[in-house]
Parts: sequence; structure tokens; C-alpha cells
Amino acid sequence: MAGVRGTITGMAAAALAAWIAMPVAISGQAIPSQTTASPAPPTVMQIVDDLIVANQILTHEAIVDGLGHISVRHPERQDRFLLGRDLAPSLQTGADLVEYDLEGKAVSATPPVGVSERFIHAAIYKARPDVMSVVHAHTPSILAFAVSNIPLRPVYHMATWMLGGTVSGTVPMFEIRKVPGSAGMLVSTNELGTALAQTLGDRPVALLRGHGFVVVGPSIPEAVSRAIFLDVNARVQAQAMALGGSVNMLTSVDAGPLGGQSSGPGQPIVYPRSWWYWKERALGK
Repeated sequence: MAGVRGTITGMAAAALAAWIAMPVAISGQAIPSQTTASPAPPTVMQIVDDLIVANQILTHEAIVDGLGHISVRHPERQDRFLLGRDLAPSLQTGADLVEYDLEGKAVSATPPVGVSERFIHAAIYKARPDVMSVVHAHTPSILAFAVSNIPLRPVYHMATWMLGGTVSGTVPMFEIRKVPGSAGMLVSTNELGTALAQTLGDRPVALLRGHGFVVVGPSIPEAVSRAIFLDVNARVQAQAMALGGSVNMLTSVDAGPLGGQSSGPGQPIVYPRSWWYWKERALGK
């Protein structure tokens, strides 16, 4: 308990203890009713719960395995974010979360061993005030495009967010070898994280050559949704290409009123039903 209090600033000890004691399968927010009222800003406890559930969903949907990670910007401190320690996503609990600043430095004086690529998250949050959640994974379907000169582009309607305001939605590729002084494939320094954030720019997704991808969103459910639909899109695109002939890619004309952009910070995801469906599946209900 003391370790958790040291890493999650502002949480009441009693409330946190109650949350940790609560089984994940029954914790979290209730399915919202249909309403036109603006939702209340999420509390730290709700953010923590969603982050733990997100790890379960991403594992169940085969986006991550023993590796990969999702983070969330601290709702009360825009200059900090929460990310699990160096542990498989499906094993994460509230007690495993570490609070970092935007340099990737743990706030606690005695933090657990963190993931070496926390600088991916730190640099993106630093460069993109609009981003509230970041996913990094090595999903095989997407990795295939990260080792190929075939561009990954949106091909079906649940992937129009990939357009990100562009005409074609071609996903940019981060090439770590272009960063002076780089060695290996891991984004394990602030310099490498900054270079990746520059490749991402204002887009919602980027590939890492020979490594995987990073996807960002204005909320945890949105980032999870994008990661899952990115996987589906990659598999469909590869299958369509294998058929031979031309593939009818989506363009900005297909994006609809949002112009390829999804919901803004603090807003519900465009297709919110999926989050609750994935949650039920992941938690075995």
C-alpha cells in the first residue's frame, strides 16, 4: 500500500485500499445510459480502473502478449502519466502502476523497475497535449507492415480515424537508425522518444520499423479501440492484397463529418459500444 501511495499522487489511502480489494470483474464504471448531458470528468480511481481493464482487453484481443504497454495521462497533473511496471499487461493491478513525469522519471523515490520504453509515452505526452492515452505493441498483423515497404492505410470504415485529417491515411514509419547515437531497436531514451514523437507528429498512429506500432487517443477507451481496429485493418488489407488486383483504400472522402478524426479529449469514443463488449469478454462475464 505504501508503494502505491507513493506513485499515484492525490489518492486517498482508504479509497485506494478499497479499490485494490475489489475484484476487477466487478470494478469500474457502470454501462452509461443514453443521455445528452456531458459526462463528468473521470476521477483518478476511474482512470486507474480503466487502465487495468485496458490491459486485460488488449491481452484478450491479442494486441499485446507478455510485452507491450498502455499508459494514461494523469487526470489531475497534465505533466505526469501512469504506466504499469515491468510486468506482463494481463498481470497488472493498481499496485503495479508507476507515476512518471514527462521526462520518463518516476515521481516516487523508490519506484519498482519500470518498462524501458516508458520514454515513448513521456515524449508523446510532452509533444501532444491532446493525447490522453498511448498504446505500444508488437501485434503480428501490424508488424508485417513495419518490416515491409507496403504502406499501411485504412481500408474499412472502422479505420477512418487512421486518416487523421490527411487524404490517404498512410501510416508514417519511425526509423530508429536515423537517430544519432541509437543502438538496438528499443526506444529507451528521451532522445529516441522525441524522435518517435516527431515521426508521429499530429497523427493518431505510427509504425516502428521492425518493432511494432504506437497509437494515441483522447481517452483510454479510444486508444484501445484504435489499437484493436488497427489490427483488424492490417489483417484485412493483407488479405485483400493477397487476392491480387487492386485494393480499394479509404480516403478523406470516406471519412464523414469528422474528417478522419475521432472524438476530442474527454469525449466518448465514436463507437462506445465496443469498449463495454471487449470489457465483458476480457473479464469473462
